[in-house]
Amino acid sequence: MKIGERLLKQLNKKYEPSKLIKFQFGRYDVATKTDEEGNPILAFVGKADERGIIKGDQFSRKLLKDAQGAVIKDHWDYKGKV
Repeated sequence: MKIGERLLKQLNKKYEPSKLIKFQFGRYDVATKTDEEGNPILAFVGKADERGIIKGDQFSRKLLKDAQGAVIKDHWDYKGKV
């Protein structure tokens, strides 16, 4: 599974730092973990069960910055089913 352009646009937003953010995206439930700057670094996309645990796909973000804070590398890696 690949992250589509619409979901990628949603994941490029800044959120509250160091939190787990949950939201609906179309027919999918999405949970994303943010870093200390508020950038999503982990994403779980699928269907949530009655306890709120998402069964679906896991993605991890590679976000590299230089000394001035400019982004050098930014992409999402597919990590498999969860």
